[in-house]
Amino acid sequence: MAASPLAPAWLNFPNDVNTLREIEWATGVARGADGQLAVQGIPVAQLAQEFGTPLFVLDENDFRARAASFKSAFDAAFKDLCGGVDVYYAGKAFLCTEVARWVTAEGLRLDTCSGGELAVAAAAGVPGENLSLHGNNKSAAEITRAIETGVGRIVVDSLDELERVIRIADALGQRANVMLRITPGVHASTHEAIATAHEDQKFGLSILANDSGTSPALDAVARALDADNVNLLGLHAHIGSQIFEAEGFAMAARTMLGILAQIRQLHGVELGELDLGGGYGIAYTLQDHPSTPVKLAAQMAQVVSATCAELDLACPRISIEPGRAIAGPSTFTLYEAGVRKDVQVEDASGALHPRRYLSVDGGMSDNPRPVLYDAQYTAVLASRVTRSDVIISRVVGKHCESGDIVVKDVYLPEDVAAGDLLAVPATGAYCWALSSNYNYLTRPAVVAVRDGQARLIVRRETEADLLARDMGV
Repeated sequence: MAASPLAPAWLNFPNDVNTLREIEWATGVARGADGQLAVQGIPVAQLAQEFGTPLFVLDENDFRARAASFKSAFDAAFKDLCGGVDVYYAGKAFLCTEVARWVTAEGLRLDTCSGGELAVAAAAGVPGENLSLHGNNKSAAEITRAIETGVGRIVVDSLDELERVIRIADALGQRANVMLRITPGVHASTHEAIATAHEDQKFGLSILANDSGTSPALDAVARALDADNVNLLGLHAHIGSQIFEAEGFAMAARTMLGILAQIRQLHGVELGELDLGGGYGIAYTLQDHPSTPVKLAAQMAQVVSATCAELDLACPRISIEPGRAIAGPSTFTLYEAGVRKDVQVEDASGALHPRRYLSVDGGMSDNPRPVLYDAQYTAVLASRVTRSDVIISRVVGKHCESGDIVVKDVYLPEDVAAGDLLAVPATGAYCWALSSNYNYLTRPAVVAVRDGQARLIVRRETEADLLARDMGV
C-alpha cells in the first residue's frame, strides 16, 4: 500500500506498523517475544484482564528516573552559579499521593494549584516548606491553609491577591512567603490556550507601564516589600507549555533578571530567588523533537550566567517546574477496540480515499486534550503483531460528541478488530488530571509498574461512586 493523501505531511508511512518510536514511550515499554506490548515484562493483556480498560499504565521506574534527571542536570549546570536548583514537580500534570511521595524521594519539591492539591500533598506527608501554591484566584481558605501549614512559597498572581494574602497573614499573625508572578511578554511557540506569558490573558503581573508611570509588577514589589507580614522571596515567570525552542526560555530569563536589577536600583534590595517555570515539550507524534534536561540546563545556565555578569547581579537561586516532561512519557493509555467504520473522504481534487474510524472504550472523558487544544497523539496495536496492510485511521471515543477524537491521524493495521488492545503513548500529563464523567463514564484506574510488579495507585471509579453524590437516590 501507499501513503494516504488524507494523512498530514508530518505522518510518515510506516515501514513496519509494529515498531515503537522509543522517544514516545517509557523506557520499560517494549514488545515481548509473543508480540504483545509489555511494561517491564508484564503483557498488556494481563494488565487489561486484572485491572480493566481504559487503563492508565505508568512506568514508575521511568517516572522516577525522569524526575531525578532534571534534578541532577540542573544542579550540575547551576552548581557554580547559585549552588544548584530547586526543581518543583508541577502537580497539575498528574498528582496522587504516591506521585507526591516519589518526587519527594527523588529530591524534588511539589508545586500545587488548589486546596485539593495541597490536601494530596499533606496526605502524602510532603513537608510544607517543600510546597508552593499557584493559581490566579486563590480562595481565602486556600491562602489560610498555605500560611498555617508553612508552605514554602505562595506565588501571587495579582495586586488584588497580594492584598488578600497580606490581610490573611495579618489576621493569622504569621508571615507569608511570597513570590510574584510576572508576565514577561514572551510569545512562546505553542497553542494559544497553553501560552501564558503574553499580556492578554489571566495570569501574572504586567511589566508594561501604567498611568502612574510604574507597572503592576513594580507596584506589587513595592507593596510586598512594605508589608510587615510578607517575606518577598523573588519573582516567577512561566511562558507556556509544550515548548521545544530554548530561545523563549532564554528571553524570559533575561527579562526577569533585568527586572531584578531594576528592583535593586529602586529599592536597594536584591531578591534572592527566580523561578523560570516549566513547559518543556515531549514527543507525542513524529512531529515532536524534545530537548533533554542536560541540554536545557546548559542553555539556561549560560544565559543566566551571562546576564547576571552583564547586570553585575548576584545569581539568584533558580527554580524550575517540569511536570509534563516527567509524567507525560512515563504513561500510556490502554484501550479495548470496539466498532469500526470505513468512510470515503474527498480530497481537494474530488478524488475519494478511505479513512477508518476505530472506536475505543474511552475517549474525551479520559483525554480531553485533543478537543481542548487540538493535541495530536499516536496509537499502536498493543495485543499482538501483524503483517496486515495498513489504513489511515482515526481513533475515536464512545461519547456523544463528533469531536470525541483520541488520535486524529494514525496508520493502523487493517485487521484491527473488536477486542484488540490499543495503546496511546505519552498520556501521563493532563489526561487523567483533566478527566471527567461525561456521559457518566467512570474515570479509569492508574496502575504503576515498578521493578516488574504492577499495583493500583488510583482505583477505577464505580457507578456507585457517581451515584453517591446524587442526593435524589
